[in-house]
Amino acid sequence: MDIAAPTLLTAADPAPVRILNPDSPSPLLLVCDHAGKAVPAALRGLGVPPAELDRHIGWDIGAAAVTEGLVNRLNACAILSVYSRLVVDCNRWPDSPTLMPAISDGTPVPANQDMSETARTLRMEALYQPYHDAITAQCRQMQAQRRIPVLISIHSFTPQMNGFQRPWHVGVLWNRDGRLALPMLDALRAEGDLTVGDNEPYSARTGTDFTIIHHGEEVGSPVLMLEIRQDLIADKAGAEGWADRLARLLPPLLDRL
Repeated sequence: MDIAAPTLLTAADPAPVRILNPDSPSPLLLVCDHAGKAVPAALRGLGVPPAELDRHIGWDIGAAAVTEGLVNRLNACAILSVYSRLVVDCNRWPDSPTLMPAISDGTPVPANQDMSETARTLRMEALYQPYHDAITAQCRQMQAQRRIPVLISIHSFTPQMNGFQRPWHVGVLWNRDGRLALPMLDALRAEGDLTVGDNEPYSARTGTDFTIIHHGEEVGSPVLMLEIRQDLIADKAGAEGWADRLARLLPPLLDRL
């Protein structure tokens, strides 16, 4: 299912949101804030070389493939963004200075510099709001069916940042709600072949992450944010392997909630 938006986008542009398996009976709701790297035609590639959109600054490499793999294995619902995080970062608060970054990991983004309020509003209405409205609607549907949504946000991270080689294979990010995060930390560490980060390489306690806090913690739903290193899921085999692993680990943890 695709959700269309009436502004900014043309008929040639993809819809801003993908919803997979919306009628799932599972309490699990997967979200992927940085699943895609599309740019509206009207924004002319944001003024950056196309190769930059393929990098980690443009999207979370492999995250969509892992999410789709989990949908197939767990019969879960998933909601995925379609447009590049450089157009608008769907995991940022509406007033965040990094919502539409002028520079990302050293790469200038000309279309994001000296933006007017009208231009910002068009992106929010066409891309950001439909994504979060879809999550809200799916949560309400699940609640109406007497299912408490269990929100899991799938991300990926670049193996190197600012000259630092990140040693983690996967990170478990959480803020105040450890109901799912702490058991997942234990389960991943028990695998024996992983270096697992607790709020690494990023921390969910900085206040920058919007999705798990707004759609999860603020309404009392169990939440978990996973960051998988991109070189491990950049190809089909890697993404399938991680989907297999998470599909094996998650059901026992959900049963304990």
